[in-house]
Formats: sequence, structure tokens, C-alpha cells
Amino acid sequence: MKSYLITDPSLYGTTPDSIESALPAVFSQNLPDFALFRDKQSSDYAELASVFIRICRNHTVSKVLLHGDYALASVLGADGVHLTSTQSEEIAEAKALGLYVVISTHTHEEAIKAQKLGADAITYSPIFFSPNKGEPKGLEDLKEIVAKIEIPIFALGGITAQEQINAVEKCGAYGFASIRYFI
Repeated sequence: MKSYLITDPSLYGTTPDSIESALPAVFSQNLPDFALFRDKQSSDYAELASVFIRICRNHTVSKVLLHGDYALASVLGADGVHLTSTQSEEIAEAKALGLYVVISTHTHEEAIKAQKLGADAITYSPIFFSPNKGEPKGLEDLKEIVAKIEIPIFALGGITAQEQINAVEKCGAYGFASIRYFI
């Protein structure tokens, strides 16, 4: 089961110093296979993303991704990009840059479309209750989408404990993605 850390500025801070201190502490407890720098509010995203990539490389995170901006991911040397569910038409452009592409999906239709458009993997959410993310999909729905999709699926949403990781693994998910699990 692959693990996928997603950052949040409220937990990692919004300065290079705060990221420099937060990430190594997280990695010392639980080193993820994938790591995504997501910050929708900072004006100096590129600088913070650069620090994030460097720290992830120093800790040998397998795949380092940036959120939404495939051009910046390419320029900064990230392994890939995690696109939002509204960016499916940008999959081909990101792939043309040689990036590993993950895209957020919330319905079976979005997941199937992402696969058809060439995404390398998807997140499917929310599986469990997650604040402000709507009604959970649940494990049965996760099993259904795993049966329909051939690309890797990261279960996302409300995964904070090993019990939930075990449950999504039993459903056949490739991995789990989480913000709060890694804190």
C-alpha cells in the first residue's frame, strides 16, 4: 500500500523556515512514497515549492508533486503534478512535459475520464468523513471504482488511522492519500 502525503499550510506553515522544520519531523515518523506540496494561499508558492522539493529529495521520497501548476512542476524539477478535478483537459500538456500526473476525482465519471485522458493515477474522495468535503463515498463505492479503473487509485478523505488504511487496502486501492495521517 503506497502512502501519499498532502501538505496544508495550516499545518506546515507558509515560510521556507516553517517547511524546513515541519517536513523532516513528519518524515522521521512516517516517510511517504508520494508527497504533494499544496498551498492555495501563499503568494510565494514557487519559493516554498522549491524548498519542499529539496527536502523531499533529501529524504528520498519516491515521487514529489506540485499542486495544479504543471509548468512550475516541470521548471522546478518535480516528478509530477496533482491536478484538480477541473483540470482534466490539462493532463496531456502535463504528460508532454514528462510529468507523472495524478488528478483528483470525486465521481466514477471523473475517474473514467481521467483514465481515458492518460492520467497516471487518481485520488478518489472523500472515502471517510473529512471536514468540509461532503458526504463520504464509503468503502463499497471505493470497491466499485477500483473494479472499473485500471490506473492506480489513491483513497483520500478522512484517513487518519491504520484501521482506515487497512480497510482501503482490502478494497484494492493502490494507496492512500492524507493530510492529517502524517501529522
